[in-house]
Amino acid sequence: MTSSLTPHVAIADYRMGNLFSVANACKSVGMDCTITSDPTLLKRADAVILPGVGAFGQAMKTLTNLRLAEALVTVAETKPVLGICLGMQLLMESSAEFGRHRGLGLVPGEVIGFESFRGTDGRLLKVPHIGWNTLEINPDTSERLQSTPLRATRSGAFMYFVHSFYVEPQDTGIVTSMTRYGTIAFCASFQYRLICGCQFHPERSGPEGIKIYKAFKETIIENE
Repeated sequence: MTSSLTPHVAIADYRMGNLFSVANACKSVGMDCTITSDPTLLKRADAVILPGVGAFGQAMKTLTNLRLAEALVTVAETKPVLGICLGMQLLMESSAEFGRHRGLGLVPGEVIGFESFRGTDGRLLKVPHIGWNTLEINPDTSERLQSTPLRATRSGAFMYFVHSFYVEPQDTGIVTSMTRYGTIAFCASFQYRLICGCQFHPERSGPEGIKIYKAFKETIIENE
């Protein structure tokens, strides 16, 4: 840790993430960060960010080979973890993406895919879901939200999405926000113990996304 007001964050590098954009977002809100594939550095950090873009199966294989999977499980017991996009999905128990794959198992639930479906206007919607969309904050979690990285986020906030799969937590009570794509309402974020997952990319979501990094910094400081 650099200081109590400048937490040190490890950004897990498993060759499948928007790493430098995430690092820049961290630095913009006053966090010190290291992009690393070293499991020891992950364990030493005050918190870990697990970004990711790509295939679930390959990601889990790489995380395991680099011994990052084991480190992430250890870190999540006592320190804040933020999973972004594929990183959020990897936190789950399993995924149905191109077969059946085991995840990190940190959050009960699974990852499922969008099937071809039509929007409210009857038009066939494209998969993957790419672009800006709004969050609907779960009113049942409004009080608990104050201790999460979404503490400053309100319903109607626009975030940037790029994904073909989404998480389905076993306990819907951990879902902090939803997003609609056509007729499908899916989990856009969750908070489970010290673990926050965001299906959208905060680092690509402008000022609203930066709010999440700022709030993540605050949760790290509060956890010390």
